[in-house]
Amino acid sequence: MHPKDYDFLSDSTEQTSTRYVTFITPSLNRFDLAILTTDRFYGKKIVIDMQTGRSGILGPDDLEEEGVLESVFRITKAEADELAQFLVLVLGAVTFTD
Repeated sequence: MHPKDYDFLSDSTEQTSTRYVTFITPSLNRFDLAILTTDRFYGKKIVIDMQTGRSGILGPDDLEEEGVLESVFRITKAEADELAQFLVLVLGAVTFTD
């Protein structure tokens, strides 16, 4: 197939910032994350679990929503609670622009 055979809905390139962080929680759960900051997604960040490859577009509002981290990363509630304690420190405010 050739690129002309595809009907692109979006195709863009931008500079992003990526933070790689590995930490162990008080309950000895290990997280290896890549956190991408981009101009897209209204200020939310792309959080990738490097161990499993699972990812989500997350903002502080998602940390308050019951079950989001458990569903996105397929982890237990206890693990999600510990992960949320870290993510609240790195996920900034969501911004809406016209």
